[in-house]
Amino acid sequence: MNFRVTKNGGRRHAPNRRDFLGSAAAVLGASQLPAFSSNATEIARDLSRHPGTPAQTANDEYFWAEVARAFTVDRTLVNLNNGGVSPSPSFVQDAMKRHLDYSNEAPTYTMWKILEPQREGVRARMAREWGVDTEEIAFTRNASEGLQTVQFGYDLQRGDEVLTTTQDYGRMLTTFRQRERREGIVMRQIKVPVPAEDDAEVVRRFEEAITPRTKLILMCHMINLTGQILPVREIVAMARRYDVPVIVDGAHAMAHFPFNLAELECDNYATSLHKWLFAPHGTGLLYVRRSEIPNIWPLMAAPDRMDGDIRKYEEIGTHPAANYLAIGEALTFHQGIGAERKAERLIYLRDYWANRLLENDRVTLNTSRKPGFACGIANVHVDGLDTAQLSNWLWDKHRIINVPIGHEECTGLRISPSVYTTLEEIDRFSEAMEWAIEHGLPA
Repeated sequence: MNFRVTKNGGRRHAPNRRDFLGSAAAVLGASQLPAFSSNATEIARDLSRHPGTPAQTANDEYFWAEVARAFTVDRTLVNLNNGGVSPSPSFVQDAMKRHLDYSNEAPTYTMWKILEPQREGVRARMAREWGVDTEEIAFTRNASEGLQTVQFGYDLQRGDEVLTTTQDYGRMLTTFRQRERREGIVMRQIKVPVPAEDDAEVVRRFEEAITPRTKLILMCHMINLTGQILPVREIVAMARRYDVPVIVDGAHAMAHFPFNLAELECDNYATSLHKWLFAPHGTGLLYVRRSEIPNIWPLMAAPDRMDGDIRKYEEIGTHPAANYLAIGEALTFHQGIGAERKAERLIYLRDYWANRLLENDRVTLNTSRKPGFACGIANVHVDGLDTAQLSNWLWDKHRIINVPIGHEECTGLRISPSVYTTLEEIDRFSEAMEWAIEHGLPA
């Protein structure tokens, strides 16, 4: 089931005194608010008790100030690139350090015998949260590793075709290009609209490009360039009629907006947990439908007795236990905030700056604001301003982290605030952009 958000694309209210106080509270910290627990379970309990629907909570700055206090972010700068990699809450960092310290007491015993088996509990919780079987979840280091596992894992012959888009992630395109050079397969690419607001049209473009030689489809759940959400379930259903497996790049989707992984009905799905779940850096997840596990080789060798075992994708040699166990704290925090509440907040922050900048005719969005087609990531273009220069100026002059997108189909700045971002920080970004639009960039 594809996620459909409830907010419309209309104008948000102007910030009032309550908004200002909430933003200030997030910056002032513990001296202005009650003591903040360092226990993820207590935090989740307190946040989950907060009254109000997700839509009502989206602009409750007191609630989000409390959420923000879980993080140890640098407030001398404005981080609007949480889509790249996110900071983890302090208690996630603490859990990882605690597990790492214990590992180092006697690693062959404490790490391998005690901590390593505990990842099964985290595996079960992650599977339960996204509605799949525990035996379909493998832990990786990032989305790229999970996707490359699958992209290299399917047997292909010279002349076989793989189908993807011109907007898929560069590393994944490079993966197929290497198979082209090494094995003689053929990668075909289609274009999707920017923004894409007609699911049927996106499905039609994929289907039109399928040939008798098409053996795989690679697609994004959320495109990293623009934040576009694509109709995964519909494309999977279409591709299944042609007996073509679909590899889904979910790097930016999981824990960003709510969805049930099983209901997508995809063959496999890879994501990074250090983005929107706020898990430790270097943690990812690979889902492979149980019936497909025997058909996909692991990226690193595993014995034949593991052919049908999801854990064959974790056979990378010695690896830390601490990173993966601390995913549990991140998941508890995510559950405490609530997936729907998080999505509504991210949409609220997006619209807060987008509505303001779109008052100028030179500003356009390469991202839809219609419900269900995007969430917290947006790509903004200013006519007459060089995107790369604007990006550098925002950092050099205003210490605002952003991502310049130079793709010919969607040139602009990728802006991705997070749950700890304050309205004051969004205002700083908006004011800097307005100044640049009015005065131009310094020579």
